[in-house]
Amino acid sequence: MKRILVIDDDARLREQYIELLRLEGYQVSEARNGREGIEKARKEPPDLVLCDITMPEMNGHRVLETLRNEPRTAHLPFVFLTGWSEQEDIRTGMNLGADDYLTKPVVPDELVAAIRARLRRSEKVAPAAPTRSGTGDAKPQQLEALGLTPREAEVLFWVARGKTNDEIATVLGIGLTTVKKHLESTFSKLGVENRTTAAAMALERMV
Repeated sequence: MKRILVIDDDARLREQYIELLRLEGYQVSEARNGREGIEKARKEPPDLVLCDITMPEMNGHRVLETLRNEPRTAHLPFVFLTGWSEQEDIRTGMNLGADDYLTKPVVPDELVAAIRARLRRSEKVAPAAPTRSGTGDAKPQQLEALGLTPREAEVLFWVARGKTNDEIATVLGIGLTTVKKHLESTFSKLGVENRTTAAAMALERMV
């Protein structure tokens, strides 16, 4: 049974998420604020964290940053829940390593689908991520040594971290078509045919 940690200072919403996830067969624990959430994640790392951004004690961005900097929790799938919709806020979360970003009020089916997708992706990449991606100190500039332009290196950097093209477009503030063009150029320069092989090359370079 997969374990989900729900961190939200709104008791009503928190209970709604918990009830929904339990009905879907997940084991759920809860935290009323960021500090409590970090303590619970440290004590018993969940399979995924569902976290609000605006909270007392410690906001969601700080929670994510803290967990990403600790070996036991560095690779936990992390989904933000927030009432904010500004692009800059989305970029901040994604740059810190968020895996998904859902705006309140969240449609139950969308929440469940996002969690399932992130858990599936985590199962696929978890064995390789800790040993290949290092401690999180890697920088896009390291990939320029592969013969890439600075922007191509940035796009490949996020591909190696498991981001989708849509997410990369949001993080970098560029269009989806531009992301695809950079990837086509990158694949050609690296002599590869897909993002999986390109990501593997990038991870080797960033060790």
